[in-house]
Amino acid sequence: MGEQVCRECHRILSSQTCPICGSSNLSSDWSGMVVIIDPERSEIAKKIDVKVADKYALKVR
Repeated sequence: MGEQVCRECHRILSSQTCPICGSSNLSSDWSGMVVIIDPERSEIAKKIDVKVADKYALKVR
């Protein structure tokens, strides 16, 4: 089984529930990835509204 993505916050997960938003609404159909290391200083994190450092999908279907 490949990595799943939370449809709510777009975080790439290896579990069945998102620890950030608590959602279990996951998708395996996603594309593009961005790794946020320092969300407070990252312009990309601000644009995609990310507050926690991790891997995120850019597009989730």
